[in-house]
Amino acid sequence: MAEFTTLEYENLNSTIYSALCDALIQGRFQPGDRLKIRDLAEQFGTSVTPIRDAILRLANDEAIIFRSPRDIRIPGLSESRYREIRTIRIRLEGLAAETAAQVATSTDIEVLERILRENEQAIVAGDRLKGTELNQAFHFMLPQIAGLPVLNGILRRLWLQMGPHISDAYIQGGRAMIDHHYPVIEALKRHDPAAASMAIVDDILLGGKPILDRIERAEERQDRRA
Repeated sequence: MAEFTTLEYENLNSTIYSALCDALIQGRFQPGDRLKIRDLAEQFGTSVTPIRDAILRLANDEAIIFRSPRDIRIPGLSESRYREIRTIRIRLEGLAAETAAQVATSTDIEVLERILRENEQAIVAGDRLKGTELNQAFHFMLPQIAGLPVLNGILRRLWLQMGPHISDAYIQGGRAMIDHHYPVIEALKRHDPAAASMAIVDDILLGGKPILDRIERAEERQDRRA
């Protein structure tokens, strides 16, 4: 279960919503995890009202399933839904990488290289949460470098649904989850938009194979039980 620190901000609703979004995107929840409003309120040090409001917003984002206040869960992804999200990510993240390659500075590239080094260490250590967080940071740096905040916001909503599944497959996927980040960086160094776009597409397709494999196996198990 993800842990949160007590908050003392004026706008608790937005702060709690953002914190829960980050937890989902960074893979601090797993598919099937159950969320308890009172437990989250205790962790945040607040009443249940802003927690409930944030949960309802996440349900509207299709990031969680809200059946009742006592039945709130992190959803699984069907193969068809995963493929749809993947197709959209390819278009949007490809655009982000292409645009980033045109404007990336040496400082931007140093940040990406540091993220990748730390991700290597997380994989070696078997630190799933750290690895997933760093993977997300790498991907979100591209629209940030590109100066595309609207695109970044759209991607966040997609990653709300993807984060738990990336985390679920991260250790099993191993190096496949980050190998294609290296050609992304090399393309940015050369200011080669086409190569940058191609590299991030390869990352989504090939690096994401362990995620798709797990989803397919889960659907097969469900079909056998039906």
